[in-house]
Amino acid sequence: MTIPKPLVQSNQLFIVLTVILALIFHKAILFLPFAAGVLTLITGKNPVILVGRRFLKKPANHYIQEDRTQQIFNQWIATICLGLSLLAFLFGFTLVGYAFSIMVVAAAGVALMGYCIGCTIRYRYMMWRHKRANAAN
Repeated sequence: MTIPKPLVQSNQLFIVLTVILALIFHKAILFLPFAAGVLTLITGKNPVILVGRRFLKKPANHYIQEDRTQQIFNQWIATICLGLSLLAFLFGFTLVGYAFSIMVVAAAGVALMGYCIGCTIRYRYMMWRHKRANAAN
């Protein structure tokens, strides 16, 4: 299954903007992308992408497609980092909170420019698993 690239990019932009707004104005704004991430991981449906579908000018299959499994993997990484950031801010570990938030903004920002850090991580993991499985034979 695939997702049109403009919808993936809208999710990335949502994450970048909300995290930057949270870091500038109020850390509680981090709950928005975190909640969207949790909802996505539980239901398999991303609310940002569902809203974004309404704004596609062409049929979804006329856009470059992104792998859904990869996007779910990326969502896991972002959601975990946002959750750790929220917890860090909640318990007064401000530097840790900023570190996790900035990692999410950096990864989503770089993805908007065309390089997927989560894709590299997943690829390396899959290659490691493959080598490990073949070494046992």
